[in-house]
Amino acid sequence: MKTSPWIIVLLLPLPAMAQDQPGVNIYGTLDAGVVAERGCTVACPKTRVASGIATESHVGIAGRERLNSDVAAVYRVEAGVHVDNGTGDADKLFGRQAFIGLDSRWGVLTLGRQYSLQYEALAGVADPFHGGMAGAASNIAGSAARRFDNTVKYVTPTVNGWSAGAIYSYGESPFSNKFNRAYGAVIGFEQAPFTLRIAHQRRYNLSDATGVVPLVDYSSRNTLIAANMVLKHATIYAGYGVNRGFGSAPYDPVAPYGTMVVPWFTDRSRDLIAGISIPYGNATFMLSYIHKDDRSLANRDATQVAAGVAYALSKRTSVYAAYGKIDNRNGARYTVGNASERGSGNRALSIGLRHSF
Repeated sequence: MKTSPWIIVLLLPLPAMAQDQPGVNIYGTLDAGVVAERGCTVACPKTRVASGIATESHVGIAGRERLNSDVAAVYRVEAGVHVDNGTGDADKLFGRQAFIGLDSRWGVLTLGRQYSLQYEALAGVADPFHGGMAGAASNIAGSAARRFDNTVKYVTPTVNGWSAGAIYSYGESPFSNKFNRAYGAVIGFEQAPFTLRIAHQRRYNLSDATGVVPLVDYSSRNTLIAANMVLKHATIYAGYGVNRGFGSAPYDPVAPYGTMVVPWFTDRSRDLIAGISIPYGNATFMLSYIHKDDRSLANRDATQVAAGVAYALSKRTSVYAAYGKIDNRNGARYTVGNASERGSGNRALSIGLRHSF
């Protein structure tokens, strides 16, 4: 990937600007390690250094300005960083998040590029790997859409442990008012030791036809029930998802196996997620089991099992290792990825180092 010089010019003054403004916080995570993949349909990539395995590497700036006793202006911009080669995201300066909004006692209203409610529930509540390493639940569960552009998002205050939210993403396509449009809602309950979220989202996505790829409707509907419970010696994770539409599965539409065919997975499926994390001293051990039940005639089921460990060297620095394996049935092509990559094979081992600041 190439990073334009103007991106570097824009990023360099940001630390100095932030120091001059109260309520501004510079933060980020740098994450890199070694990834080895096996079980590819074509030749697997060589064992390599990769960026953002457990957590997408990024640098961000967040700010808050109190306008009066009830309302504050908030904003956040996050730029992806590829630690392995020093580049940034090729197509977006702040590709992870970029939004501005108002925070008040009536809730938080934000506008811009933001995480989908369904992905937040999957990675934040149901997945012991929290969307990263070789055990990421997003390898086979949920949809491929982690973030939406042109989004209006509202989250209510928490009352007696209960909260709710809604999101609407304008398609802003010159061809159709519905193209790339998305919307969703979530309701949640959090009161120690239990956390529950129920999220639903819909997205309209009609693909462009080319000489080799036909016009395909990748629209999707995803519903997820996610929960976890913190016990004395472990945290238990669980999730159940209902997915409809050819865009509802977590695939890479740009030929994930290097082929020249449309990646037909399923237009209706169910996801079952079960996991556990066990802290022991500075270490945390993670195990997960995820099954995708394909309800279409093709019956392309998939099952992922994963194990991992993270060891905290300090409050901000940790080392980790994880192994994931997917058993694909009847031509399913799900791959073991991580927080930043979709992966190329049905088995992967990742070992890395992560530091947050």
